[in-house]
Amino acid sequence: MSLNQKATNMIEQLDATIGAESVRTIAATTTLMVQNIKEHMLAPENVKEAPILSQAEIITLANGTISRWQHFVKKHGPDMPPGVKSGGRVLYPLDQARALVKRLRKDVVEAKGGAVVIAVTNFKGGVTKTTTVATLAQGLSLRGLNCLVVDLDPQGSLTSLFGYLPDIDVEEQNTVMHLYYGHEILLDNAVVKTYWDGIDLIAASPELHSAEFVLPSRQRSDPSFRYWDVLNQGLESLKNKYDVILIDTPPSLSYTTANGIMAADALIMPLPPSPLDFASSAQFWGLCNDMMRQFSERSGEEKKFNFIDILLTRVDHNVGVSTQVREWILKSYGAMVLPVEIPKTSTADTAAASFGTVYDLQTNKGIARTLKRAKDSYDMFVNHVDKQIQGVWLSRSKEQ
Repeated sequence: MSLNQKATNMIEQLDATIGAESVRTIAATTTLMVQNIKEHMLAPENVKEAPILSQAEIITLANGTISRWQHFVKKHGPDMPPGVKSGGRVLYPLDQARALVKRLRKDVVEAKGGAVVIAVTNFKGGVTKTTTVATLAQGLSLRGLNCLVVDLDPQGSLTSLFGYLPDIDVEEQNTVMHLYYGHEILLDNAVVKTYWDGIDLIAASPELHSAEFVLPSRQRSDPSFRYWDVLNQGLESLKNKYDVILIDTPPSLSYTTANGIMAADALIMPLPPSPLDFASSAQFWGLCNDMMRQFSERSGEEKKFNFIDILLTRVDHNVGVSTQVREWILKSYGAMVLPVEIPKTSTADTAAASFGTVYDLQTNKGIARTLKRAKDSYDMFVNHVDKQIQGVWLSRSKEQ
């Protein structure tokens, strides 16, 4: 008998000794570690900074050309933002860059029809749902749109990405819980500014877990209470203040997720091409259908979306199964699958490790190629959604 076989045959007695106290210790230790990591990443001396953009980047964001830029500078030169001179060229801080893009895209930015509310949703965690919300908000803001992001996940990952610690910095009145408790009927007072010009936040904290008890309790007390419509009503006045409202939902079909879906004009599902993720997505739509039918029967109103997008994420072309699952996804979802894929890259992982996105990273020689690849994919994604938003506005203008 080999040494390995002997070791395998030595079975250690395992008594049931791990109780609530042990679990509390694990919870306290891991929570403290995560908090310490976040505090280090988001410490005062490590305040998140928005990017500085070049002339070429501004032209690209505005879908312009060099000649159009030159004409614009000649016409508006005296009242243009000054920028910052660096190495013989002029760079523009984010607020100045956005001001220029807005002026260059005046025909688009001024053709608004109220905020388009988009919920990014999926039952499974680890599908880049939160990253998709953050990068989409950043990308749309770079194109001159004003965005509000709403974090409905008690874990508060989106809140962390925008520089707030859910356990420390976030008060109840800065979350949707104030609304769910019935203390407020609108969410205007919950909005906070972020480090990124053009993006405001309604934050999340662990207290959002209470929504799963508070909303059904109010329903039991008042049978006419539309618990699935609370968020939609709470966002009503904010729809006139923003161009886009992006909602990050929890990875489950909870009361909170139901509110996010029913408040949305459109849905985006990030979906890695793996068998388990694909199977989970099918379950999601089945339960979503049941939920929508139930709410329609109770309210007498049919819920409709302007668009539903399936975004392939964490795509690794070196994994053979991805090709097969991609075919399943295309056959199942058809035209809803976006013509862009977000690749799995070390650069995106690096950004996530520092509580940021690829739009937060500064280019350096070590990551220039992979950063460009990741940014190019997200830029294509943002451009597609940008056009869909314009399509919704066009539809609304025809209805008026």
